[in-house]
Amino acid sequence: MLEVRDLHSYYGDAHVLHGASLQVAEGEVVALLGRNGMGKTTLIRSIMRLKAPSVRQGTIAWRGEPLNELAPYEVARRRIALVPQGRRLFPSLTVLEHLTMSKPLNSREGWTVERIFSIFPRLGERRKHRGGQLSGGERQMLAIGRALVIDPVLVLMDEPSEGLAPVMVQQLEDVIAQLKAAGLTILLVEQNFYSALAVADRVYVMETGKVVHETAEIESAHEQEALMRYLGVH
Repeated sequence: MLEVRDLHSYYGDAHVLHGASLQVAEGEVVALLGRNGMGKTTLIRSIMRLKAPSVRQGTIAWRGEPLNELAPYEVARRRIALVPQGRRLFPSLTVLEHLTMSKPLNSREGWTVERIFSIFPRLGERRKHRGGQLSGGERQMLAIGRALVIDPVLVLMDEPSEGLAPVMVQQLEDVIAQLKAAGLTILLVEQNFYSALAVADRVYVMETGKVVHETAEIESAHEQEALMRYLGVH
């Protein structure tokens, strides 16, 4: 289980997370929703222990082990992978190079390159194309595939539907469902309300650096109305 408790994170003197807390049980897809600037990406970066922001209070634990003092590569060795906002690919590297540049951090054969191509056939077709030659949807597929290479148990996805055409958003939802069926745990940061509800088991809402609402009643009309009010969805 991932447990974040009373997290306070800063960029310099800017206090961005104000006691954020959430839990993700193994095998769940949990969506973290909120408008721009509410602290969602800051929370993801804090979990991954990236250089910024700095965590000054609170705890982050995975399977009972504190992550607060670990370096990012040590977090990855706990089989926690990040699909970052904006994809963050290398324009000059090919699809295949993206998927083979990092040696897997363990000896498992769970997510080979060929298995990734079986989920993303388009990437297999484009394996020799460079990152800068791919469409937005193909780049997102590659960003997810690159995360799978380390054979993760937990995947953090930061705004994966951003900038995608509706047909690609539907494909993304199908992929998330496949990953859940394969046993992965997913923390999904999204602004796309309807896409998040299509795949999530539970939903958290963030406002101004805090989690202000939680629900597992995804199909409840009452809860959907409450979520829409928080998010300003009409």
